[in-house]
Amino acid sequence: MQEIGHFIGGKKVAGTSGRFADVFNPATGEVQARVALATDAELAAAVENAKSAQPQWAAMNPQRRARVFMNFVALLNKHMDELAEMLSREHGKTIEDSKGDIIRGLEVCEFVIGIPHLQKSEFTEGAGPGIDMYSIRQPVGIGAGITPFNFPAMIPMWMFAPAIACGNAFILKPSERDPSVPIRLAELMIEAGLPEGVLNVVNGDKQAVDAILTHPDIGGVSFVGSTPIARYVYGTAASNGKRAQCFGGAKNHMIIMPDADMDQAANALMGAGYGSAGERCMAISVAVPVGEETANKLIEKLTPMVESLRIGPYTDEKADLGPLVTRDAYNRVKGLVDRGVEEGAKLVVDGRDFKLQGYENGNFIGGCLFDDVTPDMDIYKTEIFGPVLSVVRAKNYEEALSLPMKHEYGNGVAIYTRDGDAARDFASRINIGMVGVNVPIPVPLAYHSFGGWKASSFGDLNQHGTDSIKFWTRTKTITSRWPSGIKDGAEFVMPTMK
Repeated sequence: MQEIGHFIGGKKVAGTSGRFADVFNPATGEVQARVALATDAELAAAVENAKSAQPQWAAMNPQRRARVFMNFVALLNKHMDELAEMLSREHGKTIEDSKGDIIRGLEVCEFVIGIPHLQKSEFTEGAGPGIDMYSIRQPVGIGAGITPFNFPAMIPMWMFAPAIACGNAFILKPSERDPSVPIRLAELMIEAGLPEGVLNVVNGDKQAVDAILTHPDIGGVSFVGSTPIARYVYGTAASNGKRAQCFGGAKNHMIIMPDADMDQAANALMGAGYGSAGERCMAISVAVPVGEETANKLIEKLTPMVESLRIGPYTDEKADLGPLVTRDAYNRVKGLVDRGVEEGAKLVVDGRDFKLQGYENGNFIGGCLFDDVTPDMDIYKTEIFGPVLSVVRAKNYEEALSLPMKHEYGNGVAIYTRDGDAARDFASRINIGMVGVNVPIPVPLAYHSFGGWKASSFGDLNQHGTDSIKFWTRTKTITSRWPSGIKDGAEFVMPTMK
């Protein structure tokens, strides 16, 4: 059986801990590989490699750093099919969905090719008599990223691309559920011209996470996962003197106004709610139709669409969605659907008994559609992370607006309407980090920043966009005066420009 180790110092290395986690085939439930779980010593070895490589990398001029990413983007396009198949085999999502995963990461790599401009700072000539003042942005040193299973290509690239482009070295701790793609990305970065040791991949569990959070040479940490762990990572990193950006759970709502194009809204909900089997932090999991007539029309549209979802392994080119990543994930989603029925929600489409011939042991669950869900129910409060859409009926616009406003999560939200006034009011008032107007999954493009509000995000700076350059660098401000014209004698008053 294949054993997956780590990537340290520019090459693959075997794990030495003797501890492994199983990597499953989500379509069959079979173990297809084992991934090594790192010790503190293995993490420390990665840090030492990063520490040795980082000064020379940071000293390289930004245009040459940018060229590494030019080469890397070309390699990603060249190896797209290979990477997508590798990703789908371990995650379970369809090939086309996997390619989307890779491309959204590739776009951030394209963005950081602009690092010669992005890392520029400010200069003021004559800030005072004979005084010039300027600022520079210098790398943090060594950064680390802790990434989730649901986007094993995109989120690692969202983290390591800006960090490395800014002159940092980087330690990546990917999910142990689908570890192959991150290691392959590191190999391609070396092929693109990245010096050995600048990017290291250390597989592991909580032990590796804690080793990252407490290591004194790691200056910044980026995390994506559940809210309880995001809180833990943020607090532990801060208490150990590290800057941190931590992104947690989500419960994304879509408001459907009475004037919305119902076909457009229903299609948007299908893709945003059931794509990737709902295993997306930007999935729409709550539909809020405004008015009974709107709600009835929406349910009428959605019901046959959910019933006709094509579910299959990633090798089925016609599949709309694949299995959930593990049996534990399947049991959790099925249990929450059971709980919704117990709480009194109307299960309009029940996908719990879905079975696929030849894949009876796979983690497949059919699309589920709930109606008459209320805010006090667990299925409304909890991030389900499966192909489950809950319809919460609202009497009017203000009631619909209040639902995402009051929810603990604030990652993404959308409104479907033809009314520009309503859309503008919604975008202005909503306390959510990413807003879509007739856009179901409002994930910003690479040159804008990604991040939620409330319990969905911890830290002041978001992922990618200019926020990522600020996060992975520290500002140093220099005030400069040369001897000519400086009067003799000490000055004891606070310097001013008076």
